Amino acid sequence: MAIGSTILVFTVQLADVDRGVYEDLTLRVARHPSETDAFMLTRILAYCLECREGIEFGGGVSTAYEPAVLTKDLTGKITAWIEVGSPDAARVHFGSKLADYTAVYTHRDPQKVLASWDGKTIHRADQVVLRSLDPKFIDEATRAIERRNTLSVSVTEGELYFELNGTSLVTTVQSHDVA
Repeated sequence: MAIGSTILVFTVQLADVDRGVYEDLTLRVARHPSETDAFMLTRILAYCLECREGIEFGGGVSTAYEPAVLTKDLTGKITAWIEVGSPDAARVHFGSKLADYTAVYTHRDPQKVLASWDGKTIHRADQVVLRSLDPKFIDEATRAIERRNTLSVSVTEGELYFELNGTSLVTTVQSHDVA
């Protein structure tokens, strides 16, 4: 018998001053048995940092044709393809051809992610956004995860102020050139 996903609830206060996005969100996150806490938290942060109309969690690890996070317009067309972790170049290429906007959020060494893409074809690579979160920040933050969570995410001038269930952390969201 297969093990099912674990559902976690995150009540989020989002204040992204850099983009002018202020939202109160309730996210029900299905954590696949093969998904690490670090991947799941990076997925949640990608959702928050890309929050816009039509955003939703994709099938991710269980669906080959959807990213971890995506946005759709009113017709159902995917307009933003947002991957998490260290996807292979072919997956980023596919997403970049399908959507107008493509981003990757990683909790891994961004230089290793970029090295794995080196010499491979990625559609509109110069427009793909790669953002990294400090692995130490992610490790500390995952220790505070519970089944029901209260999360505050504030972004100003590239600095991410994060509070999860009383644990407060600060990190910088780094951007990297893909092409």
